[in-house]
Amino acid sequence: MSVTVLLVYGGQPGGRTERLCTAALTGLRGAGEAFELRERPALQATVDDLLWAQGILLATPEHFGYMSGALKHFFDRTFYPAEGRTEGRAYGLMVSAGNDGTGTVAAVERIVTGYRWRAVAPPVVVVGEPDAAALARCEELGATLVAGLEAGVF
Repeated sequence: MSVTVLLVYGGQPGGRTERLCTAALTGLRGAGEAFELRERPALQATVDDLLWAQGILLATPEHFGYMSGALKHFFDRTFYPAEGRTEGRAYGLMVSAGNDGTGTVAAVERIVTGYRWRAVAPPVVVVGEPDAAALARCEELGATLVAGLEAGVF
């Protein structure tokens, strides 16, 4: 039986957030054997995508100490239609930060608390250009999510 993973991301094509997503996808593909993936820019992700997913990877740049407007818009559009229907879902968060990422992490965690999702690992916050160690942490996050879902841990 395959598990389902949704990757929702904000940011510009070719930017640092995209590199974090690519690393996480490498981890997903390396750790999972039976999973389905939907990759969606936050402005295109729907409530149907969210309800379909057993695990969610969120990726956002830090904008003025907050998440991207696109990711916030995704939350705004899906929260009430999905309310009470995604409780207990596993999620992971990646932040491409220009400052320190703390405001972004706090804002996302506040919102996902309302969804009642469970973090599979601490958020991956990458300040500045992602180096090999940062990309490895993103890869590990993707691997942890899919392996945990496949094993029934999450």
